[in-house]
Amino acid sequence: MALPLGEGPLRGLVVVDVTRVVAGPYCTMMLADLGATVIKVENPAEPDYVRTFPPFVQGESGRASAFFAQYNRHKLGISLDLKSEKGRALLRDLVAKADLFVENFRPGTMARMGLGYDDLKQCNPRLVYVSISGFGQTGPNSRRPAYDNSAQATGGLWSINGEKDKPPLRVGTIIGDLSASFYAAIAALSAVMHARQCGEGQWVDIAQQDSVVTLTEHAIVNYTVDGTIGEPLGNDHPFVRPYGQYACKDGFVFFGAYTDKFWLEACRIFGEPALIDDPEIDSMAKRFDPGIYARRVHPIVQRWCAERTKAELEAMAGDAIPVTPIKTIAEVVHDPHLKARGMFVPVRVDGTEVQAFGSPMKLSRTPARAPGAAPRFGEHNEIVLKGWLRVDAADYDSYVAEGVI
Repeated sequence: MALPLGEGPLRGLVVVDVTRVVAGPYCTMMLADLGATVIKVENPAEPDYVRTFPPFVQGESGRASAFFAQYNRHKLGISLDLKSEKGRALLRDLVAKADLFVENFRPGTMARMGLGYDDLKQCNPRLVYVSISGFGQTGPNSRRPAYDNSAQATGGLWSINGEKDKPPLRVGTIIGDLSASFYAAIAALSAVMHARQCGEGQWVDIAQQDSVVTLTEHAIVNYTVDGTIGEPLGNDHPFVRPYGQYACKDGFVFFGAYTDKFWLEACRIFGEPALIDDPEIDSMAKRFDPGIYARRVHPIVQRWCAERTKAELEAMAGDAIPVTPIKTIAEVVHDPHLKARGMFVPVRVDGTEVQAFGSPMKLSRTPARAPGAAPRFGEHNEIVLKGWLRVDAADYDSYVAEGVI
């Protein structure tokens, strides 16, 4: 029996996914959105503990995690005890028929179980083996435990985020987990292309710390070129002005009309064309000057914004210059533009539905799948093990009885 195939450009690509939480599951979900067949493997005694994360919806068998659903749609779910030899043997059988294997255990864990890259490539020389970890597979810190915050802290991002002259702040999302997932997906597909062209697989090593370092924008070159150590700047840009947050009647907006073209347009839109030729602020270089900005430009922009609501500012200027509301999550979910782009989709979980974010990848000929289902724990054991691996009924029943699946 063949595995169920997805629809999309990755149709036919088979992925064995033993990852947990987000750094890994999000990577494989992106592949599943694009049509890959992803087999999510969970421990019978310890399922992915994100299944216990709120918020919850009432499913057919009890509480179901919407958080789990958001990162696991379109996957087939099976259970395997990788601490048992029979479970490891079944995993090797899966890998022998797969294109891609993704894991996010601490470096050394899979090798100790006989499931490292050097072990599994013996089962499948074309295998692309992706490892996602906090600090990577090499280097003096590789064996250290890590969370998203570990990556934000050691990658430098935490140190440059927050308000000026105040302690640094963590970025308000799991950017270390998410960025590692993005890079893992890109690298995995690159390695799969190489395998299909040359017949050889390889090991892909993705570190959360490495990934976060690449998100620090100008901070690295500022230090290597000028010796400047980045610090929190709040909502200000280090040299571009006006470019930041401004208060309005019902909240805040981002105003970014810093180029000469956009500044000219802003002066016209807000009814002050005389400012266009004001000799103190008539060029970007002048407006970038911190003193001139604080004394002249900031008060002007703040006055324009303070007199209007977010909606009024967007309607008045949003089509002409970069002026955008700083939206709450509620406003984001009800944003008609995002709805038009299919960015909120139903995901089935345990017989009910939750609304989750969709795919930002828009392909004109082979679009990403949108609505889908997150698997119940072990939901597809029979389809994958009996149907695809052709495990006979007696052996299957013994695996169930022994807790292997």
